[in-house]
Amino acid sequence: MTTRIRIATPEDADAACEVVHRSISECCAADHHNDPALVQAWLHNKTPANVRAWLNQQDAFSVVAEAEGVVVGFAMSLRDEVMLCYLIPEVRFTGAGKSMLHAMEAHATQAGFTSLRLESTRTAQAFYGRNGFSLSAPAIVAFGMEGQPMAKTIAAH
Repeated sequence: MTTRIRIATPEDADAACEVVHRSISECCAADHHNDPALVQAWLHNKTPANVRAWLNQQDAFSVVAEAEGVVVGFAMSLRDEVMLCYLIPEVRFTGAGKSMLHAMEAHATQAGFTSLRLESTRTAQAFYGRNGFSLSAPAIVAFGMEGQPMAKTIAAH
């Protein structure tokens, strides 16, 4: 399956929201342990209306991964921070996540940033590590789950 990365538009909000919901629900059991309360807390703000608002934020950069015309991935950065990077289960480990991450890195570099930062889930920590991110601070707890701050240098000073 070939995926194409493109800039996300407000019209992608419903599909992007569905990607995020499926990814969290189906792929992130190492984080939420299939606890319905934790899943609900994590998904609470992941609504089409909120995604649409995020897509319209001035400092946000968002991309989607498409396969055969269907949105299968969604990623968003805000200035120098990766806020979201999710794929539906069927396209994990196909390079689509890496391609979305590279698009955010290129955008951040073009905007003059020299590093990217994020808070990784347990599920995604190995993915970010394979893509050059390293631990940058002690783990934090949000929504009853652990988040691991990570960072990556993306351009020379």
